[in-house]
Amino acid sequence: MNDALEDVISESESTSVPSRLVAVTERIARAAAAAGRDPKGIRLVAVSKLKSSALIREAYACGQRDFGENYAQELADKACELADLTELRWHFIGHLQSNKARLVAKAAHFVHSVDGSSLARELGKRAANEGRGVFREPLPVFVEVSVGGEAQKHGASASDLLDVLASVDAEPSLVLRGLMTMPPPSLDAARRAFEALVSLRALHGGATRLPELSMGMSDDLEVAIACGSTLVRVGSAIFGAR
Repeated sequence: MNDALEDVISESESTSVPSRLVAVTERIARAAAAAGRDPKGIRLVAVSKLKSSALIREAYACGQRDFGENYAQELADKACELADLTELRWHFIGHLQSNKARLVAKAAHFVHSVDGSSLARELGKRAANEGRGVFREPLPVFVEVSVGGEAQKHGASASDLLDVLASVDAEPSLVLRGLMTMPPPSLDAARRAFEALVSLRALHGGATRLPELSMGMSDDLEVAIACGSTLVRVGSAIFGAR
């Protein structure tokens, strides 16, 4: 793709961000009303992976504060570039390798993808090195669960969840916020996955121990909200296709 065409695409995406944010916010409000829920209890995470800092700035100017990134180095780079946006909250939502835990512990305000005990220990160590739990609040984390048992999906299995939760609890520099899952693409399968995650929460302390459920994306956020999601991770519906 030549530079001129990239500039045209970037400009087109930029002009659409405000209207797309409004549309997504309205979808969330309608879904919450249909489920008898307060929309204020549902946080929108704008997934900005592979999108420019300029687009993030535009969304921020519209009032959006929570942004999700999938890649540790991209998160670290954007956190530096956008450090002047003092109310911006970074959510790391991608698969996290232990050797990238330091980057994420330094930049992220939330981590949605802790999927094993060894990763919990490494992230806890790196967060402690960054002063979390001593000079700052502990790093809030979600345990990612592979509720469908799909081989291509990351996440702890239902049978391993107890141990992973305990590993997070054992780290003073981490604080357990809830569960996350990546559902299959069809709406019916997504609903089953979301309901399974809700059931797993009930088995492991309920909303008292696990107050947040990170589930739902551009195509299935209504289903996720109906099932009890407290965070929806929306990318293409806000920033356009990647």
